[in-house]
Amino acid sequence: MAHLSTSRLLFLRQSADIDRVKKLGRRCQTSLFTMLTYPSGLPYTRVGIVVGKRFGLAVKRNRVKRVFRELARQCCGELVEGRDVLFFPRRESLNIRHALLRTAWEKTLEQEGVLRRTDVVSG
Repeated sequence: MAHLSTSRLLFLRQSADIDRVKKLGRRCQTSLFTMLTYPSGLPYTRVGIVVGKRFGLAVKRNRVKRVFRELARQCCGELVEGRDVLFFPRRESLNIRHALLRTAWEKTLEQEGVLRRTDVVSG
């Protein structure tokens, strides 16, 4: 069996998987993005980023996808197993500092039970 890189496993790519999350997923909206989550039953969590043409020119669509993919890579070790998560970025996400976007990203994932915090010390 060929070894798949963790980056490859991290992202939702197939249309059927994305459509399933769109149709059946639990929605959470913020001023910077909309997030949908759905249980996948897999031993890892996958993240998808969907940006339509309404977002703007291709340069901006590609930039926001790069930013959101980087956010996913930065927190991939803290994601719980067995979830598909789909993000729909809003234009405002390109107008704020990366640190603020990352804080909003982590807060939303944590609220929805997709992110486990490793910095919590248990007694």
